[in-house]
Amino acid sequence: MSTVRILLVDDFAPFRSYVRSVLAECPECEIVGEATDGLEALQKAGELQPDLILLDISLPKINGIQVAKQLRTVAPASSVLFLTAHNSPEMVPLALSIGARGYVSKCSAARDLVRAVKAVCLGMQFVSKRFAGWDLSDPTEPQT
Repeated sequence: MSTVRILLVDDFAPFRSYVRSVLAECPECEIVGEATDGLEALQKAGELQPDLILLDISLPKINGIQVAKQLRTVAPASSVLFLTAHNSPEMVPLALSIGARGYVSKCSAARDLVRAVKAVCLGMQFVSKRFAGWDLSDPTEPQT
């Protein structure tokens, strides 16, 4: 896996710091930018054209679902991996249906985040184990 350029989007600074520390375990991961709200996320995604956008759902100004929809135009080559506290199983298929490549629960980040980044970069879909047993995705998609 070559270097993965990541835009980290979350409005809570301590969690962004935690994500940086988790991704430090992955030498291929490079955080090239951070955003704290939906509008800033769209602006930075357009400027940076990252490989991967780690995106929270609960964001000020524009929520993460709306951001993900607009990213198709602003940064069409960027993959989206939701990293969120929304643990409702109904939210996962919605996120995947709008083009996200993965969905990681914040409470599972220590265990799942690096694995999710690697899976998404390999063209696979990744969903945290906490959602196991739910029919969450298109059966034609390769998954982990």
